[in-house]
Amino acid sequence: MAYQLQLALVAASREVHELHNFFQHANFIVNVVSASSKRNDELLANQAAQIEREIELGELDTGRGANQLGSLQRAGDTRWSSHYKSIQSLRKMFAASVSVLRSIASDRSVSQFSRGDVVGALRILISFDFVFILHLMEKIMKITDVLCVRLQTKSLDILNALDCVSNTKVLLGDLRENGWESLLEEVNSFCLKHEIDIPDFNRKYVDVTKSRNKHDNTTTLHHYKMDVFNVAIDQQLTELDDRFSLQATELLSLCASLDPRRDTFDRSRICMLVEKLYPADFSSQERAQLECQ
Repeated sequence: MAYQLQLALVAASREVHELHNFFQHANFIVNVVSASSKRNDELLANQAAQIEREIELGELDTGRGANQLGSLQRAGDTRWSSHYKSIQSLRKMFAASVSVLRSIASDRSVSQFSRGDVVGALRILISFDFVFILHLMEKIMKITDVLCVRLQTKSLDILNALDCVSNTKVLLGDLRENGWESLLEEVNSFCLKHEIDIPDFNRKYVDVTKSRNKHDNTTTLHHYKMDVFNVAIDQQLTELDDRFSLQATELLSLCASLDPRRDTFDRSRICMLVEKLYPADFSSQERAQLECQ
């Protein structure tokens, strides 16, 4: 159930036009960068050099276990939390990945076909669109991943699971209402650091998938905030509501009263369960006697 929920949340994000190919692009970039042991070695070397520079500049804290070298992770179809971990690793190793791709793109000993893949991956990686969605999906999946992991816990009871679902909805709602400014500031800062062009948010946004309409005055800011940020989060909330509807949530909550691991049964909630959800299975006399049993 939990893994199906994670995939459903990922699939829901793909329904947004700008997010549709995000994970496909991310996997493509990871596959190109990690295509050989030589590229992996170069990636680790670039990462080590980057960490050293940032420590010298005071941008990273030092300490035991901090700033360990890692590798890019692929998002798999069966690996638990793989999509979130893939996003985390790509963001952490962004500069090192760019360096590897640029090095390969300028290496004439590499076949033209391979260099074509590298150039394509590099163009995607250093685009504002990809960087924006990378940060957005990291924030969304940081919240939803907690729920997915908790649902895998065998000892988790129904009420704790429902509390976790409720908390996830609250956190997603808070992100939608209060998270835009901090996300945009974070993305802009990231783009400046990595020399990525930031679009003029006051300019008219041109959607290449639609014919040009001179009466459409949608700005770039409106597009990213309303059509991407808000819609992406709304679809996560809709997916959670579809899988944990009010009726299903109430049923699970009332059924928790029958949990044999509890010291005593909650008679009032058991009676409520019968009255609200199973009235046809009990006669009026049986319902009246139930509380005394």
